[in-house]
Order: sequence, then structure tokens, then C-alpha cells
Amino acid sequence: MSAQHQIPPAIEEEALIALSHYPELKNTPIEFKFKKNIKKSTMQAQPEFASLFKGRKNRGYKILIAEQITIADTLCYTRDMPTEILIGWLGHELGHIMDFKNRSSIDLIGFGIGYLSSKKYIRNAERRADSFAVSHGMEKYILATKAFILEKAGLSKKYVDRIKDLYLSPEEIMQMVEERDMTEALDSK
Repeated sequence: MSAQHQIPPAIEEEALIALSHYPELKNTPIEFKFKKNIKKSTMQAQPEFASLFKGRKNRGYKILIAEQITIADTLCYTRDMPTEILIGWLGHELGHIMDFKNRSSIDLIGFGIGYLSSKKYIRNAERRADSFAVSHGMEKYILATKAFILEKAGLSKKYVDRIKDLYLSPEEIMQMVEERDMTEALDSK
């Protein structure tokens, strides 16, 4: 673990696996933090507010993690999720941080406004985060998380429909993997 990363012991193994797919984030300050309530989601990545006024290289981030989620009418602790699924969720959030790292402070403020005010903006942001995760070799985890959410968890229809609408589908992810693998194969010739 990098000194830049603050990770609760309950999810340290999963967070370190997810971080291992993002070597570019090795020296980026990231705090993984459990939170009692997060509206409409299980996890949420965001820049540290005070660091918005620093240069991109000095910016810090946090990933907020809902302490509990309701699965099939049962309240479950997020830290007790199956390892592969938790890694996928964290990998998606790290994809957001990759997206944030490339933005100026003004652009990040605009991102926040767009995210709060436009469903189309949210959709583009969530699909970018999934794309970062897939391009960093996390498709196994992202697909496991999607299968869990869409088919196995017994989550509310409203939540499942939101995921289907805003995020990459399993089919789109597999298409991205095929394209990535084909490009890598051609590049290695």
C-alpha cells in the first residue's frame, strides 16, 4: 500500500487489488471511507474539496462507500460483499478518479454541476469510469459486479433500471475487451 492511500482494514485487500490495476494512481492521495448514507449509489468518488485549489498533481480524492446496502430486502454490510464484486465496485470508482485527474479545477467544478443537473452527463461520466476500468484490465471484476447487480442481488427494480440506463452493459464491455485485445495483438506484431 502506498502512503498516499488511506484504506479501512475491512476492505484493504480488495482496495489494493483494485489499485494494482491503476499504477498511475500509486502516488495519488486517495482516502477510502465508509459513510452511513450515500444517496442513489453504493460508492462515490470525488476530489477533496480543498485540493481543488491545488494543481492537478497535488489533488487528493476520496471514495465514499455506503456502510450498508439493501439486498433482497435484507440490510447487508458493504464490507461483507463477495471479494470480486467489491473489487469491481472499487475499480469503477478508481475509473472516476482517472477521469478527474485529467481535468482542471474549473472543469471539475463544471463536472460536479453537470453530474447534479443532467442525466445525460451522469450517463457519460459513468460509462467513462467503466471504460477506464476495462482499459485497465478490470473487466472480470466489472462484469462480476454487473452480474451481481443486474441478476443476483435482488436489488430494487428502480436501482437495477438505473444501472442498465447509465452504465456500460456486459455486452458493451465484452466488445471493448475484444477491441482492446485485438489492438494489443496488432501492436505486438
